[in-house]
Amino acid sequence: MLFEARNIVKRYAAHTALNGVSISVPEQSVFGLLGPNGAGKTTLIRIINQIIGPDEGELYFEGQKLQASDIYRIGYLPEERGLYKKMKVGEQAIYLAQLKGLSKADARRELKKWFEKFEIENWWNKKVEELSKGMQQKIQFIVTIIHKPKLLIFDEPFSGFDPINVHLLKKEILSLREQGASIIFSTHNMASVEEICDHICLIDQSKTILEGEVNSIKNKFKSNIYEVEWQGKPEVLQNTLPSFLKILGQTQSNGSNKTKFQIEKGSKPNDLLNFLVKENEVLGLKEILPSMDEIFIQSVNDSSKQKR
Repeated sequence: MLFEARNIVKRYAAHTALNGVSISVPEQSVFGLLGPNGAGKTTLIRIINQIIGPDEGELYFEGQKLQASDIYRIGYLPEERGLYKKMKVGEQAIYLAQLKGLSKADARRELKKWFEKFEIENWWNKKVEELSKGMQQKIQFIVTIIHKPKLLIFDEPFSGFDPINVHLLKKEILSLREQGASIIFSTHNMASVEEICDHICLIDQSKTILEGEVNSIKNKFKSNIYEVEWQGKPEVLQNTLPSFLKILGQTQSNGSNKTKFQIEKGSKPNDLLNFLVKENEVLGLKEILPSMDEIFIQSVNDSSKQKR
């Protein structure tokens, strides 16, 4: 594992922000850190960045206890952005890159590459206050990754971006993973989680309630729902439906039907196909796995019920 947080506890007076939370971030992966507002995500991110310390628990970077010097191997893009509005963009970017350990010459060279890549060379001599929020966020993204850290932490990185720039940043995040970086990605956008995350940890009310590889979690939550495309008479289907099948929805298009079936536990997709092919032509079948949005809501609701 590139990074591990083991049994982290953090208290603020009478409030426990984190209660025994553990995460394991594999090498060269995108790790989704998820949870409702107030769950403890930001507290954990601040602890990883050594902004605050845990009351209990331990942090490990590449198998060794996290050291103060490891901060130079971490890049952090916080949800609340902040640039000096009166400074020129290039001047400020060089300054921030130097804080990450780059020389002035190296900072200028690397920044020029990224400004060209993002097609923002014309912003170099503009003041930050002249830029839109989205433009400022591009600058902060570049400054976050400029020192080529092993671990990147992005807290709501797509906030304020239009769809074109969201696509651009997703592409860059996946490229950084391919180049060897590991990424902790905190967001409320479950569609983005499905697109780019390899593993997730869901925190609710200061505790971990779900953790694992994304596809494994989706399979764990599946409920035997299949979509079948077929040709035949829908009314016949309704009249002869066996007890182990339930119809969840149906549409018709270009002479064929698409029907969502839920199969009773103990029955198999072959039982569904055997029923359909008796009087219909089956054109295709696929299993419908739950979305991360559905899994998030179900997990948080189940967690809340257990605490009552």
